[in-house]
Amino acid sequence: MQYRPEFEAALRVCSACNYHDRMDAAERIALLLDEPKSFIEIDADITAADPIEFVRPSGSYMDRVGKARALTNRNEAIVCGTGLLNERRVALGVMEFGFIAGSMGSATGEKITRLFEMARRDLLPVITVTSSGGARQDEGLFALMQMARTTAAAARLREVQIPHICVMADPTLAGVTASFAATADIIIGEPGATIRFAGSRVVKGTIRRRSDVEDHTSEWVQQHGMLDLVLARQELRDTLAQLITHLAPVGHTRNLKPKTQPATTPKPN
Repeated sequence: MQYRPEFEAALRVCSACNYHDRMDAAERIALLLDEPKSFIEIDADITAADPIEFVRPSGSYMDRVGKARALTNRNEAIVCGTGLLNERRVALGVMEFGFIAGSMGSATGEKITRLFEMARRDLLPVITVTSSGGARQDEGLFALMQMARTTAAAARLREVQIPHICVMADPTLAGVTASFAATADIIIGEPGATIRFAGSRVVKGTIRRRSDVEDHTSEWVQQHGMLDLVLARQELRDTLAQLITHLAPVGHTRNLKPKTQPATTPKPN
């Protein structure tokens, strides 16, 4: 048992067992930036469409989206924008797990792609925080396409040497794990976070056994080479600031431009 104000003051980390409870996007932004007021949101009006008119027994996909909007006061499963970290402007994308389990649909992919393109244009270091059940099955192939789309946008960042740091929070699964999150220059996991491609119920249905509890936590994944760091929540802001200073010192991207193919002069016959 924990006194709630003390638990929240400790960044939703249990003082007895170090369990890191989930945070919503607003709490994440307040945790990572110098001042939450420095955050300027972009593309807040982008929201899901219903490309395949998916219907569940419990109702239509758009009914589900409407409930998610009411629950989170967000239009999509990610909040994107810019803010100040250690007095340095950064591009920040934070996933909202409460919005249909942070699943990545076409609107989510659009927002992530636009965030990367803005960072590429304005030469801003990028931080993403993932907490997602994967691609949104209600949109079928349109959701799966976002894996390739966001990964391609992240690759274009690399062309101009702009660092992308991803913080994988609990849980980071499936299509998000296997796309832009795993291609970041530095990948950080929170203690005990579940990070994997297939969820435990999918594993059980496929190979007829449940995976061990310890499998695919941040610590397990780091031991197998996928994560660079596992950091307690209290250490995140300072470490991110140090990494950005190291990877993108002020002025290092000032004159960088996307790589272009040199013009070729046709050879005379």
